[in-house]
Amino acid sequence: MGNPLQDLRTAVEFASVRQVIEISEKISSFDKLSEIVEADLAALEADKIPSSWRDSIVCGELQFGFIVEADGIPTVTGSASTTVDAVCQRCLEPFRQALSIEPKLLLVGQQEAVDEFEDYEVWELQEEALRPQDIVEELLIMALPFSATHDNIADCKTFASYDDSATDLRRPFAALASQMKRNKKDLDE
Repeated sequence: MGNPLQDLRTAVEFASVRQVIEISEKISSFDKLSEIVEADLAALEADKIPSSWRDSIVCGELQFGFIVEADGIPTVTGSASTTVDAVCQRCLEPFRQALSIEPKLLLVGQQEAVDEFEDYEVWELQEEALRPQDIVEELLIMALPFSATHDNIADCKTFASYDDSATDLRRPFAALASQMKRNKKDLDE
């Protein structure tokens, strides 16, 4: 028995049997996602690259069905999550980035137009057959942040030595105003 995440069938075939797919795959099973993570980690020195980054697990579930039986418009809903190794764009250090998706998609062909189901995102199929893994992978790639940074600023080495008591953030030009007053006083004397 094969992996249903890898099955290549039409959206209607998945929906007609109400296919439910449990997801538990390593990042390395997702080729495009792996390439992106690997390219990001390549910015690090070799000894800082986490050795087991390919072993992170993508887990979740997909459910196929129809939005309205009579219309025959296939849907896929569910969720998936993982944690990828990334490089913080502030401190340039590796960290773990959580990703999660909750697809609620209408699977339509290129010539189909669907407007009345606002709760769903329209996913236009380039080909008639699809692999569920491709949908999960594409959604995870879209969930990657444009600029990866630590979620908690206290974890970022850039801000570790920052002393916020030295700066009055409510009055950013307070030091400039006092300097201008001193300069004016010096000129008046």
